[in-house]
Amino acid sequence: MFIFGELFHSLAILVNGLCQILYWMLMGRILVSWLPIDPYHSIVQFLVQATEPILAPFRRLPLQIGMLDMTPLLAFVTLFFINRVVVRILVGLAYRFGAGQ
Repeated sequence: MFIFGELFHSLAILVNGLCQILYWMLMGRILVSWLPIDPYHSIVQFLVQATEPILAPFRRLPLQIGMLDMTPLLAFVTLFFINRVVVRILVGLAYRFGAGQ
């Protein structure tokens, strides 16, 4: 059972790390959109391609207030929720199966 505990603990660390990386990539995309940077630059293209699957489902909702797009804010809240809930569940399972003892 100890192995399952360590597996769940490792998955919790992985999910947390992925959520943090996505958070910073979204932040980078927002900052790049505010600056006069070439949209065809390879870094900008990478940020767009990496974050668009996260933002695309929220773009269907009417989240624009004038010139302000609230889609990234909803994506941040969703990432935060996923991170908190999934990581807590995985850590709980890890300790239930004997990790960290």
